Amino acid sequence: RGSKFLECKCASEKVSESFERDPGQEFEPEPNQIVKQKKASIVDILKQSNSILPHVVLASTIMALVYPPSFTWFTSRYYAPALGFLMFAVGVNSSEKDFIEAFKRPDAIFTGYVGQFVVKPLLGYIFGIIAVTVFGLPTPLGAGIMLVSCVSGAQLSNYATFLTDPPLAPLSIVMTSLSTATAVFVTPMLSLLLIGKRLPVDVVGMVSSILQIVIAPITAGLLLNRLFPRLCEAMRPFLPPLSVLDTACCVGAPLAININSVLSPFGLTVSLLIVAFHLSAFIAGYFLSGSLFHKAPDVKALQRTLSFETGMQSSLLALALANRFFQDPLVSVPPAISTVIMSLMGFALVMIWAKKKE
Repeated sequence: RGSKFLECKCASEKVSESFERDPGQEFEPEPNQIVKQKKASIVDILKQSNSILPHVVLASTIMALVYPPSFTWFTSRYYAPALGFLMFAVGVNSSEKDFIEAFKRPDAIFTGYVGQFVVKPLLGYIFGIIAVTVFGLPTPLGAGIMLVSCVSGAQLSNYATFLTDPPLAPLSIVMTSLSTATAVFVTPMLSLLLIGKRLPVDVVGMVSSILQIVIAPITAGLLLNRLFPRLCEAMRPFLPPLSVLDTACCVGAPLAININSVLSPFGLTVSLLIVAFHLSAFIAGYFLSGSLFHKAPDVKALQRTLSFETGMQSSLLALALANRFFQDPLVSVPPAISTVIMSLMGFALVMIWAKKKE
């Protein structure tokens, strides 16, 4: 029995020694591995820059309110190139495989399209009428609210979907791309229908502008990705941080430039109407998709995605169109406010839904 006890003891000591290592010798990577890890971490940081977008949007909003000159240099002539860069980034980051999977859900795509160009314009028309008839605001302000509701989906909705439900990001891109492509004709027609009786609308000019700002950059990005994949692969890590800086300027500049209008007596009323408009659009998109796809296994993710698609639109495009095609400067005030409100509300939902998922 004594010898058996000693054998068991020795065996247990060997087993325990096998689990005990010298702390100094634990997890010592080779120098090459350290270099690779550092390189990978830098690339990952660049690629994950979009995750700080909500904080950047909030910071740029506060900075524009506290110190407007920090963004006033980013004048309206930069809006079109800045928006074009975001469209180009979407094209570069798009691939055939993603779209093939997304196109397998035509019902969801169609629902997103209805939310963009049927539900949202109806809401915009209602709140535009309320602004003029109930609150007695000038007609150009009501027209500005309607113009915001007529534009296509925002590229920020793709970022928001990616941050909450990454598998549905391609679907969001397809929805936004479809609404953006058809906005060449739909936005001018809706503007003429909703605003034309109140203010003159240059339909031909709008079509030409949307072609230059939206269609051309997306097509260029897709062609570059198709013909020069290695170049696009090298570019991709730098696109997210540049897009974040681009978005910060696009959010802060309209607010800083129109700070007097925003802080004017009617500024608070317009801001509250814009908040109500976007909130109604977010809610409508969420419950519309919930009622239509309640049997889908990823119904909650679909609801979040379609809520972003309906509630977030390219307010910068509306601002560019307002500055270019409407003589009255008051038309640009709602799009300028919408750029900030839409971004803050959208990424507030990102933070709320991300925490609920955790």
